[in-house]
Amino acid sequence: MNDGTLNQIIGLFPTPFMRVEAMIAAPLLAGLIEELRAAAHSANARSARLAHTRILAPDANPLIARLCGQIEPRLADFGELLFGERLVWSVKEIWGNVLDTGGQQAMHNHANSFISGVLYLTESHPSANTVFMKGPGGREFAFTNAHHGTEQGPFNADKWVSPDAAPGDLVLFPSYLLHEVPPNLGGQRITVAFNAIPERLNAWGYELGFSAAPPSGRRP
Repeated sequence: MNDGTLNQIIGLFPTPFMRVEAMIAAPLLAGLIEELRAAAHSANARSARLAHTRILAPDANPLIARLCGQIEPRLADFGELLFGERLVWSVKEIWGNVLDTGGQQAMHNHANSFISGVLYLTESHPSANTVFMKGPGGREFAFTNAHHGTEQGPFNADKWVSPDAAPGDLVLFPSYLLHEVPPNLGGQRITVAFNAIPERLNAWGYELGFSAAPPSGRRP
């Protein structure tokens, strides 16, 4: 409508998504690729072309400890957006993923954590960019207006494809967000995934503390 007035669009309660380009340097990157490629022995339940390492504690070895030390300040930055306070954050568990050509990761989210993240160690073909999606909703009837004449935007899209990732790039997102990796049409894609928790949360004097138990070896 063009009547001289200006429409003001306000995004209510937006979901944060943080991207940090080239977060780690080449020597650490190369060491992680070598270690995780050799350690990814656990086959994915739904894709034979995807393998994982066992779940690792943040102090599992010097390489992982060094990586977690670089991640944790970024967690504090992101957590401040989520909870309005700069808290002490720590990586709860961390693991590697090796996705070969044709492999994919089914839709899932991460339980028992607040921030989850992915660190890309190798080149990632655009076909295998991580896709985030809205929750499936309840049992109510649903109506959409989706056809060739509509334009998808942040207020009507069901899915959002993350930007192309380069080696060393890190992304952080709330753990409840559903996400998946479509079939990989490129070469081998190696990533590190992790979950994180704050030291505590305080709701007007009702305080909850969080601590990480030894990892069980199973992916969340």
